[in-house]
Amino acid sequence: MTSDRADGAAVFDVVTDGGLDAFGGLLNDVPYAPFTLNFGPESFLANELPRDEFFERLRAGDPHPTTSQPAPEQFAALYREATLPLLVITISSGLSGSMNAADQAQALVPDVPVTLHDSRTLSAAQAFQVHAAMTARAQGLDIGTALDWMRRVHDETELFFTIDTLEFLRRGGRIGRVQAALGGMMNLKPIVNVDKTTGTYVNAARARSWPKAIDEIAAQVTGRYGSGTPLRVGLVYGEAEEDAEALLQALRREHPVAWSAAAPVGAALAVHTGPKAVGLAVAPAVWPWEQG
Repeated sequence: MTSDRADGAAVFDVVTDGGLDAFGGLLNDVPYAPFTLNFGPESFLANELPRDEFFERLRAGDPHPTTSQPAPEQFAALYREATLPLLVITISSGLSGSMNAADQAQALVPDVPVTLHDSRTLSAAQAFQVHAAMTARAQGLDIGTALDWMRRVHDETELFFTIDTLEFLRRGGRIGRVQAALGGMMNLKPIVNVDKTTGTYVNAARARSWPKAIDEIAAQVTGRYGSGTPLRVGLVYGEAEEDAEALLQALRREHPVAWSAAAPVGAALAVHTGPKAVGLAVAPAVWPWEQG
């Protein structure tokens, strides 16, 4: 099944996109094609706009920003730098056209062997899949093995997040004005999950306050994996890192946490969540390739 090298030398390289929220404790340092942030006539690459300025503009909402997937030429530029076959891991095709752009880029650089992988997720959960691929690469294993490990990681990983206000979803056209106003009056905090098959957002639960929303994410995790299951947790947060710490502590009430890290949520997701948001990718503590 594998074409592993006795010397452990890499036989492929990995590229991803701006849907990734990377963790320093994982093998996430890979080239990526960034998303574009559009504020009316102004456009910025998401990795060029300082975080404080982004949130200031997001709050002002005049105009509310939109995001654009990487252009095919952005992927093509990464392909041209390749010296090995490429594995390209994209944000869910159910949330973005990034995978389509990565596919179109192959026609611009036809001499580079490219394998596309739809993560069917984003953010911290995408980071888990990138780590799986990079682990296979580090061991000198082939793309087929990396794909198998990423699929297994996807199967066992859940992504949950919550937001303090529905206003930014309303501004982005994800929900209507009446629905946002009603949610605001009731102080509802949605608990959002990503459907594993469609790779789209689904509402898992609601809570009536921010602390209860954090507790509800922890309850959703326990419902999925069972109380006492050791976990691996990648947390993401908006402006306040302490929200990630509060969520981690809520998880620790029911689970040993074998590994955790926190990272600021990227602009690709923050456009829809707003400045106050917290979430996680979570899975059993032992990676699939370490099991038995």
